[in-house]
Amino acid sequence: MITHTTVVCRLFPTLLLALLAAPVLYAQSGIPRTTDGKPDLQGIWSNGTQTPLERPARFADRRFMSEEEALAMQQDAQRREIAADAPSDPDRPPPSDGNTAAAYNTFWLDRGIQVVEIDGEYRTSMIIDPPDGRIPFRDGAPEQNFMEQLRDIHGADAFLGPEMATIGERCLLFYDFRTSNSSVGPPMMPMIYNNNYQIVQNTDYVAMSAEMMHDTRVFRIGSAHQAAEIHKWMGDSVAHWEDDTLVISTRNMHPQQSHFGSGPGLTVTERLRMVSADKIVYSFTMHDEVAYTQPWTAEMVFHRRPSEERIYEFACHEGNYALPGILAGARRLEQASD
Repeated sequence: MITHTTVVCRLFPTLLLALLAAPVLYAQSGIPRTTDGKPDLQGIWSNGTQTPLERPARFADRRFMSEEEALAMQQDAQRREIAADAPSDPDRPPPSDGNTAAAYNTFWLDRGIQVVEIDGEYRTSMIIDPPDGRIPFRDGAPEQNFMEQLRDIHGADAFLGPEMATIGERCLLFYDFRTSNSSVGPPMMPMIYNNNYQIVQNTDYVAMSAEMMHDTRVFRIGSAHQAAEIHKWMGDSVAHWEDDTLVISTRNMHPQQSHFGSGPGLTVTERLRMVSADKIVYSFTMHDEVAYTQPWTAEMVFHRRPSEERIYEFACHEGNYALPGILAGARRLEQASD
Protein backbone atom coordinates (compact mmCIF):
# COMPACT_ATOMS: atom_id res chain seq x y z
CA MET A 1 0.00 0.00 0.00
CA ILE A 2 1.38 3.40 -0.96
CA THR A 3 0.60 6.08 1.61
CA HIS A 4 1.29 9.80 1.80
CA THR A 5 4.23 9.01 4.06
CA THR A 6 5.58 6.49 1.53
CA VAL A 7 5.47 9.07 -1.27
CA VAL A 8 7.26 11.67 0.85
CA CYS A 9 9.93 9.14 1.83
CA ARG A 10 10.60 8.31 -1.81
CA LEU A 11 10.74 11.96 -2.85
CA PHE A 12 12.94 13.12 0.04
CA PRO A 13 16.31 12.05 -1.50
CA THR A 14 15.52 14.10 -4.64
CA LEU A 15 14.41 17.06 -2.54
CA LEU A 16 17.54 16.70 -0.43
CA LEU A 17 19.85 16.93 -3.45
CA ALA A 18 18.04 20.01 -4.73
CA LEU A 19 18.09 21.83 -1.41
CA LEU A 20 21.72 21.09 -0.64
CA ALA A 21 22.82 23.02 -3.71
CA ALA A 22 23.12 26.38 -1.89
CA PRO A 23 26.66 27.06 -0.60
CA VAL A 24 27.22 28.31 2.94
CA LEU A 25 28.71 31.58 4.18
CA TYR A 26 29.81 32.26 7.78
CA ALA A 27 29.03 35.57 9.45
CA GLN A 28 31.26 37.06 12.15
CA SER A 29 28.72 35.85 14.72
CA GLY A 30 29.70 32.26 13.91
CA ILE A 31 26.24 31.42 12.56
CA PRO A 32 26.44 29.71 9.15
CA ARG A 33 24.48 31.48 6.42
CA THR A 34 23.37 30.68 2.91
CA THR A 35 24.28 32.86 -0.05
CA ASP A 36 21.05 34.86 0.40
CA GLY A 37 22.11 35.72 3.97
CA LYS A 38 19.65 33.51 5.89
CA PRO A 39 20.81 31.27 8.76
CA ASP A 40 21.78 27.91 7.30
CA LEU A 41 19.83 25.38 9.35
CA GLN A 42 20.99 22.41 7.31
CA GLY A 43 22.41 19.35 9.02
CA ILE A 44 21.43 16.63 11.46
CA TRP A 45 20.09 17.70 14.85
CA SER A 46 18.74 16.16 18.05
CA ASN A 47 16.19 17.49 20.55
CA GLY A 48 16.69 14.77 23.19
CA THR A 49 16.50 16.17 26.73
CA GLN A 50 15.76 15.43 30.38
CA THR A 51 13.61 18.56 30.65
CA PRO A 52 9.90 17.64 30.71
CA LEU A 53 7.20 19.48 28.79
CA GLU A 54 5.28 20.42 31.95
CA ARG A 55 6.92 21.66 35.14
CA PRO A 56 7.25 19.06 37.92
CA ALA A 57 5.54 20.02 41.18
CA ARG A 58 8.84 20.13 43.08
CA PHE A 59 9.84 23.27 41.16
CA ALA A 60 6.60 25.11 42.00
CA ASP A 61 6.73 28.50 40.24
CA ARG A 62 10.47 28.35 39.37
CA ARG A 63 11.00 28.80 35.62
CA PHE A 64 14.67 27.79 35.78
CA MET A 65 17.07 25.98 38.07
CA SER A 66 20.64 26.68 39.11
CA GLU A 67 23.60 25.43 37.12
CA GLU A 68 24.42 23.09 40.01
CA GLU A 69 20.91 21.61 39.95
CA ALA A 70 21.10 21.15 36.19
CA LEU A 71 24.47 19.42 36.43
CA ALA A 72 23.17 17.11 39.16
CA MET A 73 20.13 16.20 37.02
CA GLN A 74 22.33 15.42 34.02
CA GLN A 75 24.74 13.34 36.10
CA ASP A 76 21.84 11.41 37.63
CA ALA A 77 20.44 10.71 34.16
CA GLN A 78 23.83 9.46 33.03
CA ARG A 79 24.14 7.18 36.08
CA ARG A 80 20.69 5.71 35.41
CA GLU A 81 21.62 5.14 31.79
CA ILE A 82 24.88 3.35 32.70
CA ALA A 83 23.10 1.19 35.29
CA ALA A 84 20.32 0.29 32.86
CA ASP A 85 22.86 -0.68 30.20
CA ALA A 86 24.61 -3.14 32.53
CA PRO A 87 24.34 -6.84 31.58
CA SER A 88 21.11 -8.48 32.76
CA ASP A 89 21.10 -11.43 35.14
CA PRO A 90 19.94 -14.42 33.04
CA ASP A 91 18.60 -16.13 36.19
CA ARG A 92 16.46 -13.21 37.35
CA PRO A 93 12.76 -13.97 37.95
CA PRO A 94 10.10 -12.58 35.62
CA PRO A 95 8.49 -9.21 36.45
CA SER A 96 5.73 -9.54 39.04
CA ASP A 97 3.99 -6.20 38.51
CA GLY A 98 2.29 -7.07 35.22
CA ASN A 99 4.49 -4.65 33.28
CA THR A 100 4.86 -6.48 30.00
CA ALA A 101 6.77 -3.52 28.58
CA ALA A 102 9.72 -4.49 30.80
CA ALA A 103 11.07 -6.58 27.93
CA TYR A 104 11.57 -3.35 25.97
CA ASN A 105 14.98 -2.71 27.44
CA THR A 106 17.15 0.40 27.45
CA PHE A 107 19.28 -0.77 24.53
CA TRP A 108 16.66 0.92 22.35
CA LEU A 109 16.26 4.11 24.36
CA ASP A 110 17.98 7.44 23.82
CA ARG A 111 16.20 10.18 25.75
CA GLY A 112 19.25 12.42 26.00
CA ILE A 113 20.80 13.57 29.27
CA GLN A 114 20.95 17.33 28.74
CA VAL A 115 18.77 19.90 30.48
CA VAL A 116 17.29 22.55 28.19
CA GLU A 117 19.45 25.68 28.46
CA ILE A 118 18.26 28.85 26.69
CA ASP A 119 19.77 32.30 27.08
CA GLY A 120 21.63 31.20 30.22
CA GLU A 121 18.56 29.66 31.89
CA TYR A 122 18.39 25.96 32.77
CA ARG A 123 14.68 25.36 32.30
CA THR A 124 12.53 23.38 34.74
CA SER A 125 10.00 22.76 31.96
CA MET A 126 9.67 23.39 28.26
CA ILE A 127 6.47 25.36 28.80
CA ILE A 128 7.20 29.01 29.57
CA ASP A 129 3.68 30.41 29.16
CA PRO A 130 1.49 30.11 31.20
CA PRO A 131 4.01 30.98 33.94
CA ASP A 132 3.07 27.87 35.97
CA GLY A 133 4.58 25.68 33.25
CA ARG A 134 1.41 23.62 32.75
CA ILE A 135 -0.86 23.03 29.75
CA PRO A 136 -4.02 25.14 30.30
CA PHE A 137 -6.53 22.41 29.45
CA ARG A 138 -10.10 23.56 29.29
CA ASP A 139 -11.49 20.29 30.65
CA GLY A 140 -8.36 18.53 31.91
CA ALA A 141 -8.99 15.26 30.07
CA PRO A 142 -7.10 15.27 26.74
CA GLU A 143 -6.91 11.47 26.50
CA GLN A 144 -10.67 11.19 26.89
CA ASN A 145 -11.16 13.81 24.19
CA PHE A 146 -8.94 11.84 21.82
CA MET A 147 -10.88 8.62 22.42
CA GLU A 148 -14.14 10.45 21.84
CA GLN A 149 -12.75 11.72 18.54
CA LEU A 150 -11.92 8.14 17.49
CA ARG A 151 -15.41 6.96 18.37
CA ASP A 152 -16.95 9.83 16.43
CA ILE A 153 -14.85 8.98 13.38
CA HIS A 154 -15.33 5.20 13.41
CA GLY A 155 -18.47 4.63 15.46
CA ALA A 156 -16.90 1.86 17.55
CA ASP A 157 -14.95 1.27 20.71
CA ALA A 158 -11.20 1.73 20.51
CA PHE A 159 -8.79 -0.97 19.32
CA LEU A 160 -11.41 -3.53 18.24
CA GLY A 161 -10.08 -3.59 14.69
CA PRO A 162 -7.57 -2.07 12.31
CA GLU A 163 -9.78 0.98 11.77
CA MET A 164 -9.37 1.89 15.43
CA ALA A 165 -5.63 1.35 15.66
CA THR A 166 -3.79 4.61 16.26
CA ILE A 167 -1.89 6.29 13.46
CA GLY A 168 1.36 5.31 15.18
CA GLU A 169 0.39 1.63 15.29
CA ARG A 170 -0.43 1.79 11.59
CA CYS A 171 2.94 3.44 10.85
CA LEU A 172 1.31 6.37 9.10
CA LEU A 173 3.35 8.76 11.23
CA PHE A 174 4.71 8.48 14.74
CA TYR A 175 2.30 9.44 17.50
CA ASP A 176 2.49 8.36 21.15
CA PHE A 177 -1.13 7.83 22.18
CA ARG A 178 -0.29 7.79 25.89
CA THR A 179 1.46 11.16 25.96
CA SER A 180 0.04 12.90 22.85
CA ASN A 181 3.65 13.39 21.74
CA SER A 182 4.74 13.37 18.12
CA SER A 183 8.33 13.54 16.95
CA VAL A 184 7.43 15.16 13.63
CA GLY A 185 4.58 17.26 15.02
CA PRO A 186 3.64 19.89 14.99
CA PRO A 187 4.95 20.40 17.60
CA MET A 188 8.18 18.42 17.20
CA MET A 189 8.63 16.73 20.57
CA PRO A 190 11.50 14.60 21.92
CA MET A 191 10.64 10.95 22.43
CA ILE A 192 12.23 8.01 24.24
CA TYR A 193 14.38 7.32 21.17
CA ASN A 194 15.02 8.39 17.57
CA ASN A 195 15.23 12.10 18.40
CA ASN A 196 17.22 13.02 15.30
CA TYR A 197 16.14 15.33 12.47
CA GLN A 198 17.67 16.33 9.16
CA ILE A 199 17.08 19.85 7.83
CA VAL A 200 17.64 20.95 4.24
CA GLN A 201 16.71 24.31 2.73
CA ASN A 202 16.86 26.71 -0.19
CA THR A 203 15.29 30.11 -0.80
CA ASP A 204 11.80 28.67 -1.38
CA TYR A 205 11.55 25.71 1.00
CA VAL A 206 12.81 24.30 4.28
CA ALA A 207 12.30 20.57 4.88
CA MET A 208 12.65 18.66 8.16
CA SER A 209 12.81 14.88 8.10
CA ALA A 210 12.32 13.13 11.45
CA GLU A 211 14.24 9.94 12.16
CA MET A 212 11.07 8.34 13.55
CA MET A 213 9.27 6.76 10.57
CA HIS A 214 11.07 9.13 8.18
CA ASP A 215 8.18 11.58 8.50
CA THR A 216 9.01 14.75 6.57
CA ARG A 217 7.53 18.24 6.77
CA VAL A 218 8.06 20.76 3.97
CA PHE A 219 7.65 24.45 4.81
CA ARG A 220 6.80 26.72 1.87
CA ILE A 221 8.56 30.08 2.28
CA GLY A 222 6.34 33.09 1.62
CA SER A 223 3.39 30.98 0.51
CA ALA A 224 -0.30 31.14 1.43
CA HIS A 225 -2.17 28.38 3.24
CA GLN A 226 -4.14 25.89 1.20
CA ALA A 227 -7.93 25.78 1.41
CA ALA A 228 -9.35 24.94 4.84
CA GLU A 229 -11.05 21.86 3.39
CA ILE A 230 -7.68 20.23 2.66
CA HIS A 231 -6.51 18.26 5.69
CA LYS A 232 -3.10 16.58 5.66
CA TRP A 233 -0.99 14.56 8.05
CA MET A 234 1.21 17.08 9.88
CA GLY A 235 -1.05 19.89 8.62
CA ASP A 236 -0.43 22.60 6.05
CA SER A 237 2.73 24.57 6.88
CA VAL A 238 3.90 27.89 5.47
CA ALA A 239 6.87 29.88 6.70
CA HIS A 240 8.58 33.26 6.57
CA TRP A 241 11.73 34.83 7.98
CA GLU A 242 11.61 37.41 10.76
CA ASP A 243 15.19 38.63 10.85
CA ASP A 244 17.14 35.42 11.66
CA THR A 245 14.15 33.43 12.92
CA LEU A 246 12.20 31.03 10.71
CA VAL A 247 8.50 31.33 11.68
CA ILE A 248 6.24 28.43 10.67
CA SER A 249 2.44 28.52 10.73
CA THR A 250 0.55 25.21 10.54
CA ARG A 251 -3.16 24.48 10.40
CA ASN A 252 -5.66 22.03 8.78
CA MET A 253 -4.40 18.95 10.64
CA HIS A 254 -5.79 15.54 9.72
CA PRO A 255 -8.85 14.71 11.91
CA GLN A 256 -7.07 11.67 13.41
CA GLN A 257 -4.02 13.71 14.43
CA SER A 258 -4.42 15.26 17.87
CA HIS A 259 -1.72 16.77 20.08
CA PHE A 260 -2.27 17.34 23.79
CA GLY A 261 -6.05 17.21 23.51
CA SER A 262 -6.26 19.49 20.47
CA GLY A 263 -9.19 19.49 18.08
CA PRO A 264 -9.67 20.24 14.37
CA GLY A 265 -9.25 23.99 14.95
CA LEU A 266 -5.66 23.69 16.18
CA THR A 267 -3.10 26.10 14.75
CA VAL A 268 0.58 25.90 15.70
CA THR A 269 3.17 28.65 15.37
CA GLU A 270 6.76 27.40 15.49
CA ARG A 271 10.03 29.33 15.55
CA LEU A 272 13.54 28.13 14.72
CA ARG A 273 16.15 30.60 16.01
CA MET A 274 19.77 29.69 15.36
CA VAL A 275 21.93 30.99 18.21
CA SER A 276 25.22 29.33 17.23
CA ALA A 277 26.58 26.97 14.59
CA ASP A 278 25.59 24.01 16.77
CA LYS A 279 22.41 25.16 18.53
CA ILE A 280 18.88 26.06 17.46
CA VAL A 281 16.25 27.33 19.91
CA TYR A 282 12.90 25.84 18.91
CA SER A 283 9.66 27.25 20.29
CA PHE A 284 6.01 26.59 19.52
CA THR A 285 2.68 28.13 20.49
CA MET A 286 -0.52 26.05 20.50
CA HIS A 287 -3.79 27.84 19.66
CA ASP A 288 -7.06 25.95 20.19
CA GLU A 289 -9.98 27.74 21.84
CA VAL A 290 -11.88 24.47 22.33
CA ALA A 291 -9.06 22.54 24.04
CA TYR A 292 -7.25 25.29 25.98
CA THR A 293 -8.25 28.26 28.09
CA GLN A 294 -5.46 30.26 26.43
CA PRO A 295 -2.65 29.75 23.89
CA TRP A 296 0.43 28.16 25.45
CA THR A 297 4.11 28.30 24.49
CA ALA A 298 7.06 25.96 25.01
CA GLU A 299 10.77 26.13 24.14
CA MET A 300 13.50 23.53 23.71
CA VAL A 301 16.85 23.15 21.96
CA PHE A 302 18.07 21.30 18.88
CA HIS A 303 21.76 20.36 19.15
CA ARG A 304 23.81 19.62 16.04
CA ARG A 305 25.02 16.05 15.72
CA PRO A 306 28.61 15.28 14.64
CA SER A 307 29.16 15.64 10.91
CA GLU A 308 30.03 11.96 10.47
CA GLU A 309 26.67 10.80 11.82
CA ARG A 310 23.83 9.76 9.52
CA ILE A 311 20.14 8.98 9.89
CA TYR A 312 19.46 5.44 8.75
CA GLU A 313 16.31 3.86 7.41
CA PHE A 314 13.55 3.47 9.97
CA ALA A 315 11.74 0.10 10.07
CA CYS A 316 8.25 0.08 11.53
CA HIS A 317 6.12 -3.02 10.90
CA GLU A 318 8.71 -5.68 10.13
CA GLY A 319 8.04 -8.59 12.49
CA ASN A 320 5.12 -6.77 14.12
CA TYR A 321 2.29 -9.15 14.97
CA ALA A 322 0.10 -6.62 16.77
CA LEU A 323 -2.49 -6.27 14.02
CA PRO A 324 -3.00 -10.04 13.49
CA GLY A 325 -3.41 -10.28 17.27
CA ILE A 326 -6.02 -7.51 17.27
CA LEU A 327 -7.98 -9.19 14.49
CA ALA A 328 -7.76 -12.64 16.09
CA GLY A 329 -8.93 -11.25 19.43
CA ALA A 330 -11.87 -9.47 17.81
CA ARG A 331 -12.96 -12.65 16.03
CA ARG A 332 -12.85 -14.60 19.31
CA LEU A 333 -15.01 -11.95 20.98
CA GLU A 334 -17.52 -12.25 18.13
CA GLN A 335 -17.63 -16.04 18.51
CA ALA A 336 -18.13 -15.77 22.26
CA SER A 337 -21.10 -13.43 21.78
CA ASP A 338 -22.89 -15.76 19.33
